[in-house]
Amino acid sequence: MQSGQVKRVETTPFEGQKPGTSGLRKKVKVFTQPHYLQNFVQSTFNALPADKVKGARIVVSGDGRYYSKEAIQIIIKMAAGNGVRSVWVGQNGLLSTPAVSAVVRERVGADGSKASGAFILTASHNPGGPNEDFGIKYNMENGGPAPESITDKIYENTTKIKEYLTVELPDVDIAKVGVTTFSVDGGTFDVDVFDSASDYVKLMKSIFDFEFIRKLLSSPKFTFCYDALHGVAGAYAKRIFVEELGAKESSLLNCVPKEDFGGGHPDPNLTYAKELVARMGLGKSTTQDEPPEFGAAADGDADRNMILGKRFFVTPSDSVAIIAANAVEAIPYFSAGLKGVARSMPTSAALDVVAKHLNLKFFEVPTGWKFFGNLMDAGLCSVCGEESFGTGSDHIREKDGIWAVLAWLSILAYKNKENLGGEKLVSVEDIVRQHWATFGRHYYTRYDYENVDAGAAKELMASLVKLQSSLSEVNQIVKGIRSDVSSVVNADEFEYKDPVDGSISKHQGIRYLFEDGSRLVFRLSGTGSEGATIRLYIEQYEKDPSKIGRESQEALGPLVEVALKLSKMQEFTGRSAPTVIT
Repeated sequence: MQSGQVKRVETTPFEGQKPGTSGLRKKVKVFTQPHYLQNFVQSTFNALPADKVKGARIVVSGDGRYYSKEAIQIIIKMAAGNGVRSVWVGQNGLLSTPAVSAVVRERVGADGSKASGAFILTASHNPGGPNEDFGIKYNMENGGPAPESITDKIYENTTKIKEYLTVELPDVDIAKVGVTTFSVDGGTFDVDVFDSASDYVKLMKSIFDFEFIRKLLSSPKFTFCYDALHGVAGAYAKRIFVEELGAKESSLLNCVPKEDFGGGHPDPNLTYAKELVARMGLGKSTTQDEPPEFGAAADGDADRNMILGKRFFVTPSDSVAIIAANAVEAIPYFSAGLKGVARSMPTSAALDVVAKHLNLKFFEVPTGWKFFGNLMDAGLCSVCGEESFGTGSDHIREKDGIWAVLAWLSILAYKNKENLGGEKLVSVEDIVRQHWATFGRHYYTRYDYENVDAGAAKELMASLVKLQSSLSEVNQIVKGIRSDVSSVVNADEFEYKDPVDGSISKHQGIRYLFEDGSRLVFRLSGTGSEGATIRLYIEQYEKDPSKIGRESQEALGPLVEVALKLSKMQEFTGRSAPTVIT
């Protein structure tokens, strides 16, 4: 058994190590500066209660992006230095973000104990590679992201750090499953490398009826395509879709995890999932082949998802509403009923209408999965989602991309249970259109202006807040732009009081609410690693069955025009068009 002694290494603080709702994200070249990662990891250990570190077990893994392997070795040695007893690592350092949450919540060690938390190495849907992004975040023992009380402490610690603790140990071979034990200052410290998929697959099989889904996938009429965009979802796709559910291996696209995501942008939307979009018949050029019945994509760390039907895109806002409306019948885990549902504020109100119809508890929360986690820990929420392609349930405390795909496959299997031998299957598009006919349609789009000058972005937001002081002035401007748009009846900055812990979150987005249920929402997002991203959300509710079949951009045209002119988007940002339209 190799041994090592705890070593104190002197350091000085770096500026700007403030973790956002998704942890700390920067360019790789920032993280690879001497002591940069170490400072953040030590500041995290120092922010946690002592019993969650000394003698405890933690998980360290991530989406496999560039610099992950080096980072894992650094954190293992620092864990030993800080008195951690055991570290769990997914084979090759790979664990999806939802799988980390599942491992923390479900996996039991040989001694009967569980993990007290996890370092997740991911920058989510941002690109990877030597010149791209890296990220790190800490999740607590409930499997969910650290609350603000902890992330504030981490940041405070980074501003005054003087030393970090580590142990000089040889690197652990994380490609090989097995336990490596070291002696550290007379005590034992072990690193357990385990199969990345087993715990997660076991959990999925306890939620869904795999046999039921398998029958759907074995129907010659049902065709399927799953694109992991070379992210960590590839470590689960073959195991679940091919081995467990019997899909053909040819139905998997880009399912080999790569450090640079194959040079692509691992963001599952119509802009970046080009290959899947083309295969599903939604590309600019029409394919010769008949598109599959169902398609889905994941992001880098597999917590996001995009759902597609044949030549048909399902908006994330509609997706969570449709899952909630069908969950009790189609998914065994929910057979006893839903405790409640929740969405992030910018997400469309499609879920609200379902909640009202089914008489369910409903919550509108700020962007950030930890707000859903609080509701789930209190037993108030079963299904939740956000417009940024995140959907999930109370089985873990993170959004879960593969869970959402299995939920959709369950709904398709349920809708087709009497129909597998029939002429035509009930399609994704049929399910969505039936939903609109029952609940009305929320036309919805999001415009992202990425890497905008941060000063200009703040000025734009400040001008929108100032405008809110006089609704009559707002309506004068609105009517001057488009007389056919409804009047603004309320305008505010969204503020949330958490019903569980009473904490208040302010400045969560600027809202303009219209008389007919339409909304304009403006938010500054911190998920990029450089500049600011302005997100503009445009939504129009339509109950008239004769008007629910229009093209989204056509239906939203008047509101888009109002939003761009009201905000003076081009004037402030110099941009004549958004970077991405969803």
